[in-house]
Amino acid sequence: MGKRAEAAAPVEEHARLEIEFDQPFLLGPLFGEYDRHLVIIEDRLGVHIAARGNRVMIEGEADAAARAREVLMGLYTRLDQGQDVDAEAVEAVIGMANQPQLDGIINEEVADPPRVMIRTRKKTIVPRSAMQTSYMHALAKQDMIFALGPAGTGKTYLAVAQAVSMLITGACERLILSRPAVEAGERLGFLPGDMKEKVDPYLRPLYDALYDMLPAEQVERRIASGEIEIAPIAFMRGRTLNDAFIILDEAQNTTPAQMKMFLTRFGMRSRMVICGDPMQVDLPDPGASGLADAVSKLEKVDGIATVRFTAADVVRHPLVGRIVEAYEGPRA
Repeated sequence: MGKRAEAAAPVEEHARLEIEFDQPFLLGPLFGEYDRHLVIIEDRLGVHIAARGNRVMIEGEADAAARAREVLMGLYTRLDQGQDVDAEAVEAVIGMANQPQLDGIINEEVADPPRVMIRTRKKTIVPRSAMQTSYMHALAKQDMIFALGPAGTGKTYLAVAQAVSMLITGACERLILSRPAVEAGERLGFLPGDMKEKVDPYLRPLYDALYDMLPAEQVERRIASGEIEIAPIAFMRGRTLNDAFIILDEAQNTTPAQMKMFLTRFGMRSRMVICGDPMQVDLPDPGASGLADAVSKLEKVDGIATVRFTAADVVRHPLVGRIVEAYEGPRA
């Protein structure tokens, strides 16, 4: 009896694409120092890129070459708009080109200018993944948002950016940033120093985001005046927060009682964003997370948006995304 014939694996079509850029002075920042941006694109997409004058030749499998072309065009468009392009931006645009929900090459998401952005005193922030685009639209329109996903996806950073933008334009009067001060129950009494010294280390990521959006003297002045308040969640009890942009970070480490207390602080003409990673609960009983409880109860309530990020949306070093994927492991 003869051997059964096996179907031959499909042969990937090879392509050779050329791009001609009409503004040669943008090619230095586009290619990066010592062509480091081109090297990143080559490594991530498995193509070969050769630059000659204002022309770039891309060779590789047809789909990969097309993606590389869209990435270069997207980065070039950002430079033409006056935006900076660094290695992180290159990784982010590659990530957007690779995301399956884009169904191949979608110019609106990759090559065209971003349709949503956040302006602050120090920088203009544009989305660096498709899910960030959806999140930034929600931040601009929704009154309450649950932002769920791993570290490095921009959940808190973009929320702080939107809050600062609304504060400096007068769209809100106060910015209130909160998080569980100590992950497993806020036991501040065991720490040295006064209350501010006990709390500040746990709130440092929020300070860092603020200093990225506003000059240092403005941050200090607005904190001193009460326009910006940074406090552990326990300090929210008994208050009603009107005309405020309220952000709760590390929300997975709240209890259901704390979360209910926090959510019911919501006042008139306010906006609230609750950020957390349901996979990183530090409570003694991970099953008692107030974040998971709140999302299960409120996800379908009118006026509340839920945005879910994954490891594919990580916009830090690409190794962070791979670490997140390795820890999460295969899901049933």
